[in-house]
Amino acid sequence: MTKSILIVDDSLTMMMSLKNQLEIAGFKVETAEDGVKALSKINAGAKPDLIITDINMPNMGGMDLIKNLRAMPAFRFTPILTLTTESQTEKREQGKKLGATGWLVKPVGGADLLKIIKQVLPGA
Repeated sequence: MTKSILIVDDSLTMMMSLKNQLEIAGFKVETAEDGVKALSKINAGAKPDLIITDINMPNMGGMDLIKNLRAMPAFRFTPILTLTTESQTEKREQGKKLGATGWLVKPVGGADLLKIIKQVLPGA
């Protein structure tokens, strides 16, 4: 069965680049420009197997998105990867406490990203 991934990033260039790489690798990909739009898609029925989110976005950033998702029973154990320019230890710790599965610092090469996805997403 094809695994689905939700990419949440306010950078259209980053989002389209990731989307293309992941679709070529065989994933079904949905996108959202910020946490508010991501939650809206999820509340409308989207059930991604993995979520990749940026941290710094308008309206709702990645930290708040992670917190909101982890509060939803259906997303308690869904892997959530952050893909951000933030590399400070405090931010990583905060993300981990909120429930982020992994913390990736941009830029991440396509092969590296796929390797990490295979580690956190069983059957990918």
